[in-house]
Amino acid sequence: MVDLHWADAIAEEVCELRGGDSHVVASGITPSGEIHIGNMREVVTADAVYRALDERGVDVRLIYVADNFDPLRTVYPFLPETYEKEVGKPLFRIPCPCGGHENYAEHFLEPFLESLELLEIDAEVLRADDLYNSGRYRGAIKVALEKRDSIARILEEISHRSLPNGWSPFNPLCPLCERIVGTEVVGFNAREESVEIRCRCGFQGIASIVGGGKLTWRVDWPARWKILGVTVEPFGKDHATRGGSYDTGKRIAEEVYQYEAPYPIVYEWIMLKGKGAMHSSKGVAISINEMLEVVPPEVLRYLIIRSKPEKHIEFDPGVPLLNLIDEYDRRVNPRAHQLSQTRRGEETSIPFRHLVTAVQVARDADALLGILKRSGYEISDLRSVLARAENARRWVERYAPPTLRFRVHERLPQATKSFDSKDRAMFDVLAEKISEWKTPQEIHDGIYSIAKEANVEPKEFFQKIYITLLSTKSGPRLGYFLSSLDNDFLVTRFKEAARE
Repeated sequence: MVDLHWADAIAEEVCELRGGDSHVVASGITPSGEIHIGNMREVVTADAVYRALDERGVDVRLIYVADNFDPLRTVYPFLPETYEKEVGKPLFRIPCPCGGHENYAEHFLEPFLESLELLEIDAEVLRADDLYNSGRYRGAIKVALEKRDSIARILEEISHRSLPNGWSPFNPLCPLCERIVGTEVVGFNAREESVEIRCRCGFQGIASIVGGGKLTWRVDWPARWKILGVTVEPFGKDHATRGGSYDTGKRIAEEVYQYEAPYPIVYEWIMLKGKGAMHSSKGVAISINEMLEVVPPEVLRYLIIRSKPEKHIEFDPGVPLLNLIDEYDRRVNPRAHQLSQTRRGEETSIPFRHLVTAVQVARDADALLGILKRSGYEISDLRSVLARAENARRWVERYAPPTLRFRVHERLPQATKSFDSKDRAMFDVLAEKISEWKTPQEIHDGIYSIAKEANVEPKEFFQKIYITLLSTKSGPRLGYFLSSLDNDFLVTRFKEAARE
């Protein structure tokens, strides 16, 4: 029996536990810094389950909440010191770092939302400030303030931490200093739907519960579940720890808001090879947009969808990324491949490794297409071929190890002077035979045969071929490499190497 893909297994269990008529899959983030591929795991996991539910004929929505009402916690290393005065303010009230966006949150959200389009994640994007300012939280805030003692008891019982005197589930927005950190609720008027607040900046007065603040995170989350009708939500393992925000949220949802907590999908982190979990504030991250310049969207989706959420992913943008692309193209995991596909998918039969070689040989697009045609590849879909080639070129520039970067020498390297008579005889045969071989495999096998007939280890002859072209003993896979080069050039170069 073939195991279900994890997304299908979750979809099946969700329908069994919660019914199969309609569902809402939710995801979200606080846009306080660059949104990187580590953050992407949540939204791609949500999308995979959304697609699995949709395929079952379920009426399903996918929503993404940008928590732009959260405060700026500190001056991150990527911010100027002038942002010290913005600490404690909601992200949507803080100026854009580049001056080109409506506010701080939009500065980081805009490129992320563009990447969602490329990844073909058709989520309904909601912003927390809109939800609060429109009054959608009105009822949830009133309930939270009225049942403040019950919520406090749940938080203390589950988290095993004591709340400070005067704790409130509502964080008011000070109209004077514009902060939601350092403000406190000292009174609540349910009829007027307002709170009496005091701020450490000295302000004392009244604030509306509609747009005049937000619920603290551990209350905001379960309130949001009911407001948006969320039935499924992935979240990081930090929220799933014993006594963590999911445990408290579940109790608050069921006991305070009379709502069944969503089906939880706990995911592990994406680790950057050699550096640990990604954090944009620590500079340990690769942005989604940057990675989409190197790999097609469907491959980036596959990075996440091929692994169960509870397994951590170690991401290495070097050679292992080539292996990932190769795995995707070979459809090693058919269901993960299917869930990763995009409508604009730029799939091609040309191995990415060969493109890595070809783009370093070709000087322009015409030369590149000529190389690929000589190698026997189908190039009729020019858009897909050139898009993949551009991915390969950027990968070489940014992530390729020295062993996969090369430059073909215009002249015969000086190192060939050390060749002996047996070497030169093999190059003489190679110059004669190279035109007869049409495919990378034929080239590889032909060179192997020449070496064996001369009673020379093939590895040694391979090294000397690299020397004649690159002045080093190693390089890209030889069959593909030679098939990428102009045949007349190779004949001339090998004849030169055969001379005394």
